[in-house]
Amino acid sequence: MTADIARYRDPAAVVAAAVDVVTGELCEAVERRGKACAVLAGGETPRALYRQLAEYREGLPWAHVWWFFGDERWVPQHDPLSNFAMVEQALFSKVPIPRSQIVAVPTDAADPVTGAMAYEAALRAQFTGLDWPEFDLVLMGLGADGHTASLFPGDPALAERTAWVASTRAGQPVPDRVTLTIPVFTRARSMFFLVTGAAKADALAATLTGPRDPTRWPAQAVIPASGRCRWLVDHAAAAKLPSSSS
Repeated sequence: MTADIARYRDPAAVVAAAVDVVTGELCEAVERRGKACAVLAGGETPRALYRQLAEYREGLPWAHVWWFFGDERWVPQHDPLSNFAMVEQALFSKVPIPRSQIVAVPTDAADPVTGAMAYEAALRAQFTGLDWPEFDLVLMGLGADGHTASLFPGDPALAERTAWVASTRAGQPVPDRVTLTIPVFTRARSMFFLVTGAAKADALAATLTGPRDPTRWPAQAVIPASGRCRWLVDHAAAAKLPSSSS
């Protein structure tokens, strides 16, 4: 896989670079189309990013940005393990974002399958008349086991090609999850992976330089077909990449 890889000394440097990326992408989208649609990721590195974005109260066109989630754990929205709760605490509660422009996974539904259907309905209401949603910016992470969003190795959701949203059951500490599907991710206008830490080194090297096997390394399958994809990684995560891979 040919990848656009930017390497930084540590997680803090990755986050600083990501702030520039996110603000630039959102401002550009608003300037071109009058609005921006961003998909957020969970995890500690994104949490640090959202905290820094919250300092840009006057620097981002908050009124023109719509916010979505790439995946969610099946827990109540106030639960500490919820991606929504994390973003709410780090970002949403601190900046002037219209609440109507936050589209979260409805984890108060009866079960993950019903929740996936409800989230897809909410997305379709935002992207009326489109075969697939059009996201300007998608933030992604990479698990040490190779998963991205809540697309886990070997999960049946990897084969989904019709639905926008699917339920999955894998991973800890919350097995039941809801995730956007591969066809949605591959249609993003821009995608950025934030990968930090030595624990991710094997998965990153296998994803970017190993044989193509999306059922084992799902991140290989989500790369946008015509959009931009960039990997922002620290030196610890990149330790097993060839020095020339970029």
